[in-house]
Amino acid sequence: MTDDRFQNKYRIESARASWHDYDGGSYFITICTKDREHFFGEIVDGEMVLSEIGIYADEQFKNVSSHYPYAEIPLWTIMPNHLHAIVIISAGRDGVHTVSTTETSCRWLSDTVNETMQEISHRKGPLSVVVGGLKRAITHYTNQNALDFAWQTRFYDHIVRDIPEMNRVATYIENNVANWVDDEFYTPQ
Repeated sequence: MTDDRFQNKYRIESARASWHDYDGGSYFITICTKDREHFFGEIVDGEMVLSEIGIYADEQFKNVSSHYPYAEIPLWTIMPNHLHAIVIISAGRDGVHTVSTTETSCRWLSDTVNETMQEISHRKGPLSVVVGGLKRAITHYTNQNALDFAWQTRFYDHIVRDIPEMNRVATYIENNVANWVDDEFYTPQ
């Protein structure tokens, strides 16, 4: 029997597929807020009305390729307490694992933490880098603007394997607002 502890703390095994390297492909991702709080807005009369945080999140999804040239998000939806997106990672790019942890971008980090983050960033796959970057940008915005906000740790991903599956995922994303009360993340406010 193996010990599931690291530094005397139990760890949660990775939710990523062990048989896939995440260096390229199409993914359906879901990112949730902590305790399913409605930070991104509300659905009113069948339409998603974005909050200030929701508007900012939408801008981040629109501009993801300018920060991560190897990534594209052709379709996404912002729900009151979670985000869904299709993320396409181009295979065969150089430097994809680089994460900015310079003194100027992360002044509050000590040199030791900065070196640790550099080491970790080289082990992360590009999908985790993109999702981490989105979460970090939205968190930074909320902190700068003194807005109440928190993420659930981690994110959910599903590897999209073929065109019919991509079509099912796209249909789900496009109809998510209309199907809110039947959504597994539905919480009335």
